[in-house]
Amino acid sequence: MSIPSLSLKDKVAIVTGSRTGIGRAIALAFAEAGAQVTVCDLIIEDGELEAAAEEVRKLGQRSLTIQADVSRKSDVENLVQKTVDEFGSIDILVNNAGVLARAPLLETTEEVWDKVINTNLKGCYLCCQAAGRRMVEQKRGSIINITSAAGIRPIPYRAAYGTSKGAIITLTQTFAMEVAQYQVRVNAIAPAFVRTDMLAKALKENPERANKIVAEIPMGRVSEVSDLIGAALYLASDASLWVTGHTLVVDGGYLAGDYVAA
Repeated sequence: MSIPSLSLKDKVAIVTGSRTGIGRAIALAFAEAGAQVTVCDLIIEDGELEAAAEEVRKLGQRSLTIQADVSRKSDVENLVQKTVDEFGSIDILVNNAGVLARAPLLETTEEVWDKVINTNLKGCYLCCQAAGRRMVEQKRGSIINITSAAGIRPIPYRAAYGTSKGAIITLTQTFAMEVAQYQVRVNAIAPAFVRTDMLAKALKENPERANKIVAEIPMGRVSEVSDLIGAALYLASDASLWVTGHTLVVDGGYLAGDYVAA
């Protein structure tokens, strides 16, 4: 019996929100595993997105840099078309682009609600739809949606964010059922409290809250972006050919139940 490989040799991947943080880490991991990668983000002015693409190239893979607002259908269609024009196909899509808003529901403005839902949920839907059509034609492909533990276990002051992430889990399951017959797989990864620049800043500003968060995680620390790479490689590769409609929780035990540090 042969052991399934985590190699992504000759695969083509799109990773949204890959300028920094989780998306950038996944893009680089995919390149190291052999994939050609389109990196995209809404922000390009600071040069970080192009720097991510250059890191992919240093790993010996081709890379394409595209500015895209995933909540705009025209931007998403352009993202997919340019990737196909450049590389000839799309084998992997990682829907990572997202925004976070922290506010009580009673104080959440319509503008903030719409921004979170449009970016996180509508963006995921549009990217699934556009890339999914190509994958159905090819009769192969893997879509990975980055959701959150907040979409499974409610977190106060995260109503818009948690709602968007919970809906992504339902979208993942539904779309997986619809495209399974074409050998297209759709799965999700649900992390909790990942040390991105945004979280690191928040924890530094509020040490008391940082201690409280860590106390709720059985493994005793917040996640690093590197903790998600194994899950992403697994779901992107042929090692998970019989896995679809699944949400893989990567949270250090946060969702295992109420936890009080000893």
